[in-house]
Amino acid sequence: MPSHHCTRAFVAAFVAAVGVVRPAPATAQPPTPGPGRARSESTFAVFVRARPMGTEQISVAHEGGGWTISSSGRLNAPIDVVTHRLVIHYDEMWKPLDLSLDAVVHGQAQSLHTTISAGTARSEIVVAGQSQTLSAPATPDVLMPNLQFAPYEAVAARLQTAQPGSVIQGLAQALAPAAQVALVIRVGESAMDRTQIGTRLLDVKRTHITVTPDAAGAPSVEMDISADAQGRLVRLSVPAQGLEVVREDLASAAARQVPISRPNDEQARIAANGFTLVGTLSRPTVAPGAKLPGVVMVGGSGPTDRDELAFGIPIFGQLADALADAGFIVLRYDKRGVGQSGGRPESATLADYADDARAAVKFLAERKDVDANHIAVLGHSEGGLVAMLAAAKDKRVAALVLVATIGVTGAELNLAQVGHGLDRSNKSEAEKRSTLELQKQIQQAVLTGKGWEPVAAYRRQADTPWFQSLLAFDPAKVMPGIRQPVFVVQGALDTQVAPSNADRLKALADARKNRPPTQALVVPGINHLLVPATTGEFDEYGTLKDKRVSADVSSPIVAWLKSTLTQ
Repeated sequence: MPSHHCTRAFVAAFVAAVGVVRPAPATAQPPTPGPGRARSESTFAVFVRARPMGTEQISVAHEGGGWTISSSGRLNAPIDVVTHRLVIHYDEMWKPLDLSLDAVVHGQAQSLHTTISAGTARSEIVVAGQSQTLSAPATPDVLMPNLQFAPYEAVAARLQTAQPGSVIQGLAQALAPAAQVALVIRVGESAMDRTQIGTRLLDVKRTHITVTPDAAGAPSVEMDISADAQGRLVRLSVPAQGLEVVREDLASAAARQVPISRPNDEQARIAANGFTLVGTLSRPTVAPGAKLPGVVMVGGSGPTDRDELAFGIPIFGQLADALADAGFIVLRYDKRGVGQSGGRPESATLADYADDARAAVKFLAERKDVDANHIAVLGHSEGGLVAMLAAAKDKRVAALVLVATIGVTGAELNLAQVGHGLDRSNKSEAEKRSTLELQKQIQQAVLTGKGWEPVAAYRRQADTPWFQSLLAFDPAKVMPGIRQPVFVVQGALDTQVAPSNADRLKALADARKNRPPTQALVVPGINHLLVPATTGEFDEYGTLKDKRVSADVSSPIVAWLKSTLTQ
């Protein structure tokens, strides 16, 4: 999924903030009790920026006139949490009764026992043998201790019947420092998703929520919660933090989301360097024997699947649909280590991803129904960088489409994104300057391998082959080796990759010695996800109503490719 390229420490789904629990507005109605499953047990895999971070075993039982959620699990360093036992009791109508937690956080034993009675939340907290009692007026709908994910089962249950715009009241609990913070969980729109697991199809309801701690200055967190027909949790996504909590069967290589499909789509297995990339080939309806131009699509940063699904928008699925309707054979694939594709992303660089793109081009060129002399590569966001590297090395690429792609170095983009985030914050000017200087120090250490001592706390997250290759990427050095026609497409409201990048790319392409055709288009009213927007800001993504890639983006791409690949 397209994401910010800035370095940021992992933070839990809830911001730990010390404050007093305040009375809250009316809440969404609890679900009506139904037969459902008497007991369900599942293992969930936890990923941060596509890296496995641990597991949690979660069970939900309907017994004794109420509901019991329990779990145990482990989150690896740097989070470093071992949950020995978490048990939360709810009544028949999913109103919380009590909670017990025994865990070890960074080697420190911690326990929590909370009861909800007579409109009061009372918690006994023990950390490293030191006890503390917190008590405050509260009537929460869900109890949400920090750093465990089983509590989202209660949220998923309530979302079965919650209407868009309604509110679920939560109570977040942090142990060190001890705090009880009221949460306002606002229910957004829901959509039905289909996941293919081997030959089985699973339909789940995905609901967007906005979680806001009731504490001064605490930021809201945008999330998506997916549940099955019985209201059991199957997936939790926090895009801004790169956090994915996925039920084990959905996290397997055999599983993939199917947000969009065409009647004659077929699965493609692409031989890469020691592993197989798996994707979807979309074809137009034409007479057998015709050789057609092809398009390979290269996705953006993070764990991007073949449809480039982001905030409920299958960006590549929709673009592939438009291109196939226009007469192109289109290949899109899960990135290495994502979805059904093999390979490991931990050590991958932009150059490695470019090799994967070239393998996709080779696969397409060897098909009998593809005109091997007329294959284009389309890259979106970071995929544009990968597409540029692939095109510079591979003569089989006949044309290049760069969508929302940077025209500056990766280091400059990273600082621009951090600066943009700071400009929108309430930090003082001194704090902003300090943060930017810190980011520059991190960048320098990543690029040189030296100077880590002052920023050692960030090394585990920032010192990766991918981030190093991103910071070092310079389109001014790559563009001279690209001899293909280039079409640059940019949304005017893109706040992740500013529109000025399109002008920069156009200038670099025009400066090439052989001067192949170059065209650039900046589309008004369009954001980084290629859909209509109001502000274009990242925090607007979850509230977007129009989840269709704009025809003002897809139609010019189709027209340019038709013109370029038929010459």
